[in-house]
Amino acid sequence: MGKKVSITDIAKKAGVSIASVSYVMNGIEKEKRVSEEVANKIRETAALLNYQPNHIAKSLKQGSTKTIGLVVADISNSFFGDMAKAIEEEASKHAYTVIFGNSNEDFSKSRNLVNTLMSRQVDGLIVTPVQGGESKIQKLSNKMPLVFVDRYIENESINYVILDNYAASYDAVEQLYNKGFRKTAIVGYDSDMMHIQERFRGYREAMKRFNPDVETLVGTVSYQSIEEDIANTLDAMLQQEQAVDSIVFATNTLTIAGLQHLRKRRIKIQEDLSVIGFDGNVAFDFFSFPFTYVKQPVYEMGKKAVEILINKMNGKNDFEQVKFKHEMVDSIPVK
Repeated sequence: MGKKVSITDIAKKAGVSIASVSYVMNGIEKEKRVSEEVANKIRETAALLNYQPNHIAKSLKQGSTKTIGLVVADISNSFFGDMAKAIEEEASKHAYTVIFGNSNEDFSKSRNLVNTLMSRQVDGLIVTPVQGGESKIQKLSNKMPLVFVDRYIENESINYVILDNYAASYDAVEQLYNKGFRKTAIVGYDSDMMHIQERFRGYREAMKRFNPDVETLVGTVSYQSIEEDIANTLDAMLQQEQAVDSIVFATNTLTIAGLQHLRKRRIKIQEDLSVIGFDGNVAFDFFSFPFTYVKQPVYEMGKKAVEILINKMNGKNDFEQVKFKHEMVDSIPVK
């Protein structure tokens, strides 16, 4: 590997001072009264020598790396893929580069990713917290600008952007009730995370109001064994003496897994059983039945997370906690 080209090399080749090269490379040649002819000569020489600026040194000098760290929970979930895209697009509008990591719902991996991003001197972090690590990640807010996205911790000193999960789940049960379905169950992760618990709470409160004589039925699934657990959970729900007539799946991944299992059992969706899921997914196009789902404003959520983070990086002291409203994409026929 050859020696890395320095501004001294450019100065010697171009026959100008090192200071002039430094001014041009830092974009302040006009301020320092470097002529346009000399500036062009320096740029041409730098290109000829294939000069690569030392961004780390420049960042240390400026006090900013113009980078944002992003850690999502599960990139295989299209929701997080869309979220990452929205964050990257919005950050680029402000001349920030996003360095991305996937925790795969594992706190140890999430912690390692955050530590690595901090060692890379990112200016701020956008993080989807995972089970077991919420309070530890929260302590980062004392060290650098931090925004939680999709999930959050109940704390006044935390920035977050989330969906109103309670309202979304409540609305799903009400939607089913208005179409004539009474025996509604919900399937979610076996998790203490606030977004899941809020979806469970919305379900229970709606059932209490609309179907007070019907027993609530909450099925839980482990993230580490989704296919096996979803099969056991759904089979149990459908084998009861008074089987459920409708199910709300509390996440995108569970929706897909649930629909696949129901199809294996040859259950006719919206005829034998009505289903509402969370988030749109191109995979829904492969199912031949009408499908209703809770749509999250994922792009707006991603953009808002970047906006809040940039405000924090620019010295804003107030904490911002934003809840977005859902949209119900309805395809359920009346029972």
